[in-house]
Amino acid sequence: MKDNRSGAGSGALWRRAPLVAILVIAGAGLILLRDHLSFEALRDNRDALLAFRDSHYLLAVGGFIAAYVAIVAFSLPGATVATLTGGFLFATFPGALFNIAGATIGAALIFLAARLGLGDRLAARMDTGEGAIRRIKQGIDSNQWSMLFLIRLVPAVPFFVANIVPALVGVPFYRFVISTAIGIIPGAVVYTSVGAGLGEVFERGGVPDLGIIFEPRILLPLLGLCALATLPIIIKAVRGKSEL
Repeated sequence: MKDNRSGAGSGALWRRAPLVAILVIAGAGLILLRDHLSFEALRDNRDALLAFRDSHYLLAVGGFIAAYVAIVAFSLPGATVATLTGGFLFATFPGALFNIAGATIGAALIFLAARLGLGDRLAARMDTGEGAIRRIKQGIDSNQWSMLFLIRLVPAVPFFVANIVPALVGVPFYRFVISTAIGIIPGAVVYTSVGAGLGEVFERGGVPDLGIIFEPRILLPLLGLCALATLPIIIKAVRGKSEL
């Protein structure tokens, strides 16, 4: 019995190791990289970055996507700067495509780490739970696509939370990846298009004003997509009440 418990304990530690590593690296990155993943750093190194892109385009694309994957997977600071950099280096298209690829792969990695460490056990508890816990699980199961798209479209939901929560409530991996890739398209295109104009801002010696993201012409379409994502949930709720 003692040996079995020891084996189970070591297995649990192994399963949680990726998630613990992500949390540790995220904490270290927050301290060490906050001054390097900034608009000022991008502005100061823009000539070198553009020269490298022009002379080694495919390597620049691969390096950018790999860096974006690391930023998302390890929840490092600078995701906004990275997204804008995609537009700055590669224009709106294909910059947005590179941003979406990096964000989706990084999100998938942190999803798998959370699922491996905690998700299966928590999902099992929710399946066997009663009362409010069971209702929450049933609500998530019956509206998974809408819920997944909603948390991607709402700007107030941190990307880290949007990656972790689905893993902990038993969302299938394929569904998470598809909803992530599709759900981040609007925001990625907006931020990448803003990033495409950074060259002119840097030439004036300025720092980009992200207040443009909250202008009605940009914010209202995103809010409209959020409302569209909630529509299936509302319809199911109305049908449920009508059947009572």
